[in-house]
Amino acid sequence: MKLRVLTAIALAAGLLASAAQAQQAAAPAAPPDLNAIPEKMPFNLPFGTPITMDSAQAVIQAAIAEANKRGWPEDFAVVDPGGNLVAFARMDGAQLASIAIAEHKARTAARYRRPTRAFEDAVQKFGFNYILTLDDVIASRGGIPLVEGGKIVGAVGCSGGTGAQDEALCMVAAGTVNK
Repeated sequence: MKLRVLTAIALAAGLLASAAQAQQAAAPAAPPDLNAIPEKMPFNLPFGTPITMDSAQAVIQAAIAEANKRGWPEDFAVVDPGGNLVAFARMDGAQLASIAIAEHKARTAARYRRPTRAFEDAVQKFGFNYILTLDDVIASRGGIPLVEGGKIVGAVGCSGGTGAQDEALCMVAAGTVNK
C-alpha cells in the first residue's frame, strides 16, 4: 500500500514538473512597448506605379502553380496600392467564402503596407485587440505587399487553406515581383 502511495506521489510530482516546464516553454513573447517611439516610421515604403494586369496575372499564375503542386485549391487576388482589384482567380474546388477573404487580405496588405501576418501576430501573440477596430483590417495570414524598385505596386491575397498554407502560397506568388 505504501509503495502505491509513494508511486502516485512520484507520478504526480513528475506530472507537475513537466506541466510547469511546458508552461514555461510556451510562454508568449513579451509584447512590444506601445509607448516606445521608434526612430523611423515602420512599414514606410512609398507607393509606386500600380501593378500592371500582365504582372498581376503572372503573380496569380505563380500562386496557382504552387497550389496545384501541393494540392491546395485556393482563391487569389491581386490589388493595386489603393486596394483595387487588378486580377483574381478561384481554383476549382476552392471554398466560396474565400473569394472575399482573398481580396480583403490583399487590400489590407496594400493599404497598410505590411503583410497581414503583422495584424495576426498583434492580436494572437500580444493580445492587441484594438487592431480589430482599425478600418478594413483582416488579422489573418495570407496577404503580402508586392514591392518593385522599393515601392509598393500592389499586394496579393490568398485564401482557402490554413493561414500557414495561404501565407506559403502568397510568398511564392510575391516572389515574382519582390526581388
